[in-house]
Amino acid sequence: MRRLAAIVAVIAAVVVVVVVALAASSDDDGYKVRAIFDSAFTVIPGEDVKIAGVRVGDIESLDVTEDHKAAVVLNITEPGFGDWRQDASCIIRPQSLIGERFVECTPTQPRAEGEPAPPPLKRIESGEGEGQYLLPVENTKRNVDLDLINDIYQLPERQRLSIILNELGAGVAARGEDLNEVIRRANPALAETDKVLDILRRQNRVLADLASESDAVLRPLARDRAQVADFLTQARQVSQATAARRDDLERNFERLPRFLSELRPTLERLGELSDEMTPVLTDLGAQADNINRFLETMGPLAESARPAVRTLGEAAVVGTDAMRKIRPITEQVNELSASARPVADDLDDLLVSLRDTGGIERAMDYLFFQMTAINGFDSAGHYLRAGLLLNTCSTYTDVKFSGCEATFTRAGQTRSAAADDGGARLASSATRPRKAPEQPDAGEAIRLPDGILPGSGATAPVPDKQDEAESEATTTTTTTTSRLLDYLLGGEG
Repeated sequence: MRRLAAIVAVIAAVVVVVVVALAASSDDDGYKVRAIFDSAFTVIPGEDVKIAGVRVGDIESLDVTEDHKAAVVLNITEPGFGDWRQDASCIIRPQSLIGERFVECTPTQPRAEGEPAPPPLKRIESGEGEGQYLLPVENTKRNVDLDLINDIYQLPERQRLSIILNELGAGVAARGEDLNEVIRRANPALAETDKVLDILRRQNRVLADLASESDAVLRPLARDRAQVADFLTQARQVSQATAARRDDLERNFERLPRFLSELRPTLERLGELSDEMTPVLTDLGAQADNINRFLETMGPLAESARPAVRTLGEAAVVGTDAMRKIRPITEQVNELSASARPVADDLDDLLVSLRDTGGIERAMDYLFFQMTAINGFDSAGHYLRAGLLLNTCSTYTDVKFSGCEATFTRAGQTRSAAADDGGARLASSATRPRKAPEQPDAGEAIRLPDGILPGSGATAPVPDKQDEAESEATTTTTTTTSRLLDYLLGGEG
């Protein structure tokens, strides 16, 4: 017994695992609905399945039933859309003007709050579509294509339609009930036509106005029918180009919701900006007359400024050439500025330091105290030691006198040559008709002129080689270098 119970438990566990695996694989493959349509013309596998405009899957395959209906297998891959009820419905609609289709479905019809939900769709247990959920033909519809309606008005379809209607009338004369069933299950265009006719009945006044005013609209179109025909031709080319780029357009539409969501903050800020700009625009409206007068006044000013602008343009041409020529210098200046930047930084730091620490004031104090230190001081204050020299060298003359000449030699020139050259130049520039005195010996050292310094005491003659009369006329005192230094440094002398 224990062995039998163990075997049964193992078998039950295996069955559970298999069921779970099948359920998981079924969930991974999606929720498949086998929708039966009267016609699935131009529908191909891979086209979209939408619920409330949202893509929830695609068309997996197409098949033909035994009663010559179209079986369209819908693969619902989006989670949350796999609970279809028996009141579900599907309709084939056009995707675009180039013939694409999609299947729009409603998993269950709207109902009042608290009303019980219909039972789920029946699952096909065996045969064609095994494991799929069956949506019967009573729950499916198909739109009438616009091109099919337009074909009715062309020959020979128009004549053929008349024949079909005549024959149809003769064929269904005794089959009213069957005809009612066919009409009930026909394409939903009839129900939609009833709605359209009801709307037109309520819009009789508008239609009357349209009929009376359509002539005014059609008359310009008739007059410009060549342009209208060209518009239709261009529209056909646009439609062809659009069909060639349908994949890109589809991607654009897919990205459009995200773009709109990202655009919303910008539009909100633009709305706020428009609200804030309302007072500004109101003020501008109030000043519109003044603005108009200002613009009218600017006209003569612009005309008067035209010659100046032309001249400025000519100057700009010359200035452009000058700027091209000055560019090398500018580059060198840039290089110099870049090289001098460290020095400028150091100089800036130095000047800032001098300013902050009072360095310049201290330098001026040093000069002031140094000058006061080397000058004399008495009860009245500081005074400058200076002496007025009154001798033959103090007055201007064009005659050379002994002891009043300073001779300097050039590099590479002997002292005697420099003295002879200087004497010659001075003698040639004399204007008085007197005889120039003899030149002093070139080897003799230049002496300071004799004079009287403060506190120097007696004077002493300076030996000279000139004659005695000239020596008496130019008697001066001689001062030694040490006495002069004593004077300048504040000594007693």
